[in-house]
Amino acid sequence: MPFRDYETLDLDGVALVPIDVQQGFDHDRWGERNNPDAERHVAELLAAFREADLPVVHVRHDSTELDSPLRPDRAGNAFKPEAEPTREEPVVARDVDGAFVGTDLESRLREAGVQRPVFVGFTTDRGVSTTARMAANFGFEPYVVADAAVTFEREFDGTRYAAEQNHRLALAQLDGEFATVVETATLLAALEARE
Repeated sequence: MPFRDYETLDLDGVALVPIDVQQGFDHDRWGERNNPDAERHVAELLAAFREADLPVVHVRHDSTELDSPLRPDRAGNAFKPEAEPTREEPVVARDVDGAFVGTDLESRLREAGVQRPVFVGFTTDRGVSTTARMAANFGFEPYVVADAAVTFEREFDGTRYAAEQNHRLALAQLDGEFATVVETATLLAALEARE
């Protein structure tokens, strides 16, 4: 996977956008997940962006499905401790996969001078992928952090796709077309080098 050298990353106009890093994704209804270190990587990136005084905009899924643990009236709607927003960091709530649909995410990013949103969170093949694709179509140049994103096993037409397989395929479909796929260590090194 092309994770790039940190010296090649353009960090002008970056903002961190954690997507749906919510407790409801710990529910067993989702099945097997990949990337058990994702929340740790999200926390590392949050700390680095905050230290560098770079924008952070959180996205929260407020599900309208009756049985979803992500519903606003359920405990699972809350952010995981590793991704808890500060009082100064905005939260964009939506009830569909794409974080630009029916929200002010685009205007928030543009007003902050963001050209390169950095997407992390849940899930690689749905919320993260859909939002990254839309960002590219709106003229942004997104990054997706592979080891700070998570997905789950999926089944289609009687075939089960393991979580890691699903994750890598989603990243392969994004990289070079809708986003630049990087890893946490590369991005952290690039942030450190710009100081």
